Amino acid sequence: MRRREFIAFVGAAIALPRVVCAQQQIPVIAFFNSGTPSTNVKNLAAFRDGLNKAGFVEGRNVAIEIVWAENRFDGLETLAAEVIAQRPSVIISNTLAAIRAKSSTTTIPIVFTTGSDPVRDGLVSSLSRPGGNVTGVVFINATVGGKRFDLLRQLVPKAGIIAMLVNPGTAETDGERAEVQAAAQAVGQQIRIFEIRKTSEIEPAVAAAVAAGVGALLIGTGTLLFNNRMPIVESVARHAIPAMYSSRESVMAGGLMSYGASLPDAFHQAGLYAGRILKGEKPGDLPVVQSVKLDFVINLKTAKTLGLQFHPQLLATADEVIE
Repeated sequence: MRRREFIAFVGAAIALPRVVCAQQQIPVIAFFNSGTPSTNVKNLAAFRDGLNKAGFVEGRNVAIEIVWAENRFDGLETLAAEVIAQRPSVIISNTLAAIRAKSSTTTIPIVFTTGSDPVRDGLVSSLSRPGGNVTGVVFINATVGGKRFDLLRQLVPKAGIIAMLVNPGTAETDGERAEVQAAAQAVGQQIRIFEIRKTSEIEPAVAAAVAAGVGALLIGTGTLLFNNRMPIVESVARHAIPAMYSSRESVMAGGLMSYGASLPDAFHQAGLYAGRILKGEKPGDLPVVQSVKLDFVINLKTAKTLGLQFHPQLLATADEVIE
């Protein structure tokens, strides 16, 4: 039995066919994500691994149908309705997709992965007792924006201005923005915010920041910036400016350093929860898991290219160093 993966575009019709094996229906998991397949390879693999550990193997006793919104956030509501209409056994979604899915069903179980506050976002009533048809995994990301800002200042203490790239309009990214601005104000650091709403705005934003004389960049969290990490890393490299990212994946792609949650760990946890739900547990009875694994990653190759040297004390705190 072969998995079918759907690359869903706004307005495009999708289908999540029920899978029949030996005349017996097996459960279907809808992996509904607002991002792109190329930037979620490890996350999807980690989810499958968690699902396997829970006793479910794709093609044997479960089917996985995948729907990507390809960063077309204005089409999420339509895609969510189409996913719900196919009545999957469980829906696995990241923040924005989960919010849309929840608004479309009160019965189909939903397991989310989010770096935001699921209570504030209306996904669950509480972390310990979610209630309803939704539970999931919270990875600490947006809430450590102040820590990322501090680490960046330690590397470039003489930066007169630090710029932050932000994708505005979500509780997660707006909350991080406010935290970073408060941290900057507390230490008297000048900070400028550059908003990015689509991929084509990345290069102009980085160029504008450099033209404004900033000494370093802080790359915000959120689906849009995570999924566009390659264009961001490439633009930052062209302008030869130090930058701090929120994900290890950005540093692996050539970014200077990152501090943030392990996203694959969160998706692995989501796979475990999906398996428990398929075995009969109710999502509302499963407490929201808080994935607290944080990684500080440094790319010494990029630092050398920029002519930067990490203080030995700062280097010693890194969880991983790429040489």
